[in-house]
Amino acid sequence: MQIIRRLGTSPRQRGSLSGDCCPDIFELGDGNFAVIGRDATIPLTPELPLEGVLGDDGRIVIISRETLMHAKQDIPDIRSPRAHRAIRASA
Repeated sequence: MQIIRRLGTSPRQRGSLSGDCCPDIFELGDGNFAVIGRDATIPLTPELPLEGVLGDDGRIVIISRETLMHAKQDIPDIRSPRAHRAIRASA
């Protein structure tokens, strides 16, 4: 597993100077994404809709709205060549 790039701005650029609150989103070499956030698995698992299944190794992670909004411009469109490579690699 390898981190290829950060999506959006760094926590420091978003104002986290202390390092106490550092949600982040990274694109991995296999086309998947890794998220650093606050673990909310225990309180949110009972809130999942029927179709929301959490596997034994899964976690529900909260990131700030600001983190996702800053990353939005870096999330590949499904029609982009990079997205097609990632989709084929994960199939």
